[in-house]
Amino acid sequence: MNHELKTWPPYYQAIIDGKKRFEIRKNDRCFSVGDVLRLREYDPAKELDPITEKYTGRYCYVRVDYVLSDFLALEEDYVAMSITLIN
Repeated sequence: MNHELKTWPPYYQAIIDGKKRFEIRKNDRCFSVGDVLRLREYDPAKELDPITEKYTGRYCYVRVDYVLSDFLALEEDYVAMSITLIN
């Protein structure tokens, strides 16, 4: 399954740089191993064109390699996902 998600600039750049290899998200989409996430860089602090809704235009694709759920340190209904950049 494919999902499109907003990602704030520092986290987006860390993924691109290979430093951030995980995502922690509310599991409102039933994330699963093998899913592809289209991460769109979103900057709520900038006054961008209202048509773009504060998206910067940058995006990347990552594959979900592992999903951790029902773990004591995670808030209820949240998951931690191991991801790999695929573009």
